[in-house]
Amino acid sequence: MSAAKIISFTIAILALLFVALSFDSDQEYMSDTSRIPSMKGLCFVAGDSIAAHNMEQVLAVGANWISQTPFGWMNDHDSPEVVLNNKRAWWGETDHGIAHTTEHAQEAGVKTMLKPHIWLRRSEDKWRSDIAMNSPEEWDAWFESYEQWIVHYARLAEQQDIESLCIGTELYQTTLQHPDKWRKVIQKIREVYKGEVTYAANWYKEFEAIAFWNDLDYIGVQGYFPLSSSENPSKAALVKSWQKHKRKLERIAKKYDKKIVFTEIGYKNTADSAREPWTWPQDLDHSVNVSNATQQVCYEAMFEALWHEPWFDGLFIWKWFHTTHAYKSYEEFFEARSERRKERAKRRGWDLGPQVYFTPQRTEAMEVLKEWYR
Repeated sequence: MSAAKIISFTIAILALLFVALSFDSDQEYMSDTSRIPSMKGLCFVAGDSIAAHNMEQVLAVGANWISQTPFGWMNDHDSPEVVLNNKRAWWGETDHGIAHTTEHAQEAGVKTMLKPHIWLRRSEDKWRSDIAMNSPEEWDAWFESYEQWIVHYARLAEQQDIESLCIGTELYQTTLQHPDKWRKVIQKIREVYKGEVTYAANWYKEFEAIAFWNDLDYIGVQGYFPLSSSENPSKAALVKSWQKHKRKLERIAKKYDKKIVFTEIGYKNTADSAREPWTWPQDLDHSVNVSNATQQVCYEAMFEALWHEPWFDGLFIWKWFHTTHAYKSYEEFFEARSERRKERAKRRGWDLGPQVYFTPQRTEAMEVLKEWYR
């Protein structure tokens, strides 16, 4: 055989080997429609009480996890102190309320993620991702204060046998500038808490920039990815739009060999819900176009795009109102909320805009949730 033929034959063999290896690698990460993520979660909105029928409502949609969110308070985005204030918090956000809710969840076989958030008293167009200090000394003070605050909740989680602790949410500047300080915080948490630990990174830049995913048990992402610039997009368009986000998510999952969980995701019942899913509905916005159909399509596309990916292990729907001890049905609970909204508007002289919901509980999206969670 001539040298030219040997070279051509060798190249052909190598090409076939490359294709085979590529196929095997792809096979490892191919969607498996028989696989169901382990976390089918709901982001619980704290109430003034909890009752056994509230957990029956969770089970009725097929959910097996809830998250609970107490708050730490900062005066400004550059204040080096995180304040723990259990005395003035809403009952469901206090230590006692969290413990009582967890007990009801455990009795029903529902697992809990404890997910404390930071609240800025004076935002001035800043939010959690903008938290940053003005000097090394202030950074040291902030991390010391934050550590004391989050370790308090780590101890509470350990005492109550809470299954997962999310140690921070959307604190982009702190994670970007000081990953080593975060590693020290994680170490302190591990000393008092034996459950699974994650961090809830913002969908925009942060989840790709986190340097300490190896120190955590799984990758948490706030999944409010923009999917369409148009109103009333089709499901096909939304599923297609998910593909570019999925490539980024899968790349991070492979890099750290960890599963991804959406610590929050949800859609409003508005025509533009897919444009900026993170935007809160405003009571006084008369320009909004209500669309239950768009909310439903957003949920359908989300599940179809993500649910069977092998690197994806679940999500928590933002947000979930429970009916407290006072109401047995959602209809009664939401009617009472609507009346209180009208009364408040009347007292303050507001001309209310359309009623918009950042929950699937009163729209057709609820049936989508049930279909995929069960």
